Amino acid sequence: MRKLWQRELNKFLLICITGGILGWSIDEPWAGAFFGLFLYVGWLLLHIKELATWLENPTLDNAPEASGLWGKVLDNIYHIHRKHQSRIKKLKKTIEISRLSTNAIRDAVVLINPDNTLEWWNKAAKHYLGLRRSTDRNHVITNLLRDPKFVSYFESGEYRNGINISSPINTSIILHITLSYYSRKNRILIARDVTHLHHLEQMRKDFVANVSHELRTPLTVIKGYIETFLDLITPDENAGLHRGLSQVQQQTERMEVLVNDLLLLSKLETGASKAALKPVDITALLQQIYHDADRVNDVKKHHITLTIDNQTTLLGDVSELHSAFSNLIFNAVKYTPENGKIDIRWWQNSKGAHLSVIDNGVGIDPIHIPRLTERFYRADPSRHAKTGGTGLGLAIVKHILRHHEGVLDIQSTSGEGSNFTCHFPSRQLVS
Repeated sequence: MRKLWQRELNKFLLICITGGILGWSIDEPWAGAFFGLFLYVGWLLLHIKELATWLENPTLDNAPEASGLWGKVLDNIYHIHRKHQSRIKKLKKTIEISRLSTNAIRDAVVLINPDNTLEWWNKAAKHYLGLRRSTDRNHVITNLLRDPKFVSYFESGEYRNGINISSPINTSIILHITLSYYSRKNRILIARDVTHLHHLEQMRKDFVANVSHELRTPLTVIKGYIETFLDLITPDENAGLHRGLSQVQQQTERMEVLVNDLLLLSKLETGASKAALKPVDITALLQQIYHDADRVNDVKKHHITLTIDNQTTLLGDVSELHSAFSNLIFNAVKYTPENGKIDIRWWQNSKGAHLSVIDNGVGIDPIHIPRLTERFYRADPSRHAKTGGTGLGLAIVKHILRHHEGVLDIQSTSGEGSNFTCHFPSRQLVS
């Protein structure tokens, strides 16, 4: 490149000197030099015109040619153009593959701009969501998907759990919708047809609810007769029969608790229990549960403490919150060995309100924690057999918290105790 530059400079000087010599012959050396300079500039302008013409339509077969420094410049521009064209072809190919592969996905995929407008969607989005490229591009998504449940989910910014809604163009189709960020502000929406799963789940819920409801009447009859027989037969008269009836009574009561828990869980899952949320005095509620737990603590003699950092009123259902909090606290009482320590604490921060139930019991292997809120899941079946647990308590807690827009966080280590924490968002607090 340096040699080419030197040659071009020599060419320029040679033209000027030649023009000066010719001009000197007529006693006008400067005019001759200027004329030489004029010819050189004209030559440059000609090449610039050729380059400008080519750049308007830069095809590979009409690239301008030149020698020297100017030829080197043209060659570099030509090679840059070729690389650029190659990159464009690869990018177009990648975009086309992405478009074809995304259109082949049966789930609806929608890209959403930072201003909440629609950027792009695949063919399935038209089938499930009714989106049309001719009219809906750059429209705000909540103006097209107006289901209140979706609007609330979209505006919450909390996308860890998806939602189920009916398709806006076919209410018989149930869609599971999830949102996530694929860049700092851009979002992607995925809608999956879960109609079959929804129907199966509904059948399961209906079956459990119906069976649980039908069991209540015979259980009540059985329990009543057993109590009558126990009143008629004293241990002195027939110790074996009395002992057998007492065991039947215990198992009947355990089954009654199980049926009641199944009915409650069924109501929570189907939304039948979703009454209007009202302000709940958390301090009074926790003190009541604390005294109830203290009364059943005579045998194990735990050291139970209740700390309330903030006097809080929470928007909720008092009976559901009582069930959730008592489940966590009584679980700690039941599963912590004698003379254990149980700390109950309620506090607030910028993220909302929180309830922690911490014990120093046997703990839980972390491998079981992700499944603890599943119905009937038992990390240690022998513990439930001894305490009479139904295996539904934490599932009930999870659904109650979901009704109150809260989440349950479980931290535990085998042999070191457990920490169950309920988190409620700030919007659930009543100022």
